[in-house]
Amino acid sequence: MATIAPFQAGLRASRRRRLARFRAAVPSTFWVGAVTLLLFLLIALTANLWAPYGYADIAGVPIQNPGWSHLLGTDLLGRDVFSRVMLGTAPVVLLSLGSTAVSTLVGALLGVVLALRRGVADALAMRAFEVLISIPFLILGLVLIAAVGVANGGGSWLLVAVVVLIYLPRTTQVVRSAALGLVESDFVAVARARGESRRSIVVRELLPNLSGVALVEFGVRAGYAPILISSLAFLGFGAQPPSPQWGVMISENRSTFASGNVWAVLGPSIALALLVTAINFVTDGVARYLDRSTVRVP
Repeated sequence: MATIAPFQAGLRASRRRRLARFRAAVPSTFWVGAVTLLLFLLIALTANLWAPYGYADIAGVPIQNPGWSHLLGTDLLGRDVFSRVMLGTAPVVLLSLGSTAVSTLVGALLGVVLALRRGVADALAMRAFEVLISIPFLILGLVLIAAVGVANGGGSWLLVAVVVLIYLPRTTQVVRSAALGLVESDFVAVARARGESRRSIVVRELLPNLSGVALVEFGVRAGYAPILISSLAFLGFGAQPPSPQWGVMISENRSTFASGNVWAVLGPSIALALLVTAINFVTDGVARYLDRSTVRVP
């Protein structure tokens, strides 16, 4: 016990120092974004339990102004806009974060493997990725949807697949560029001299040292994912009416904007803007902290 107590005290002191460095590195906007993002996650997980109405329920007179019974009024069909915005949080947040996480994991692994192998496969993959990167996000998404052969709809799986395929080339290039500097480092040479397999070098030596790069890349891409998913839904791909997905809501009610009922469009639009801003604030804070951190070498 006498030897454990100093170790535990040192561990607590080390944690306090890391927390102090983190607080000093990140701006105040990070905490605003973190709280807002946690609120969105909480709404996404619990909205079904407390939303006043179902997303397809006819709750009142169509195009009704905001009031106590309908905080954001009603839409073109008389559905409660507030309930639909709250219930539409889960599809946008979970699809955005989930698809970005998948593309980051696959892209990081592929980037490390290409940097380690080099050769013809690396050159061909980079040229193909450069072609894909030159195509704007939305156009590439529509091309991928057309290639799958889905004219309308396709469900959530289609949106996830499209986001992964759009983000994969960029993530792979960023991680590969960072990995090229590590492949020739001393600790990788030592691992090779020990006879470690290529898989072991990737998993144990390279990926841990590239976790910061991958994390920043995830944050950057996650900030664009809600806009991309909502844009595709607005155009009629992925989620379909009566889904409360924000892009679908904006598309359904854009005709009521001119008649003075702006909340059916402003509600999901403001929610989307807040979500993107929160993700960007968190990403900026994490990037600033990681810029002050050194590469972790075994």
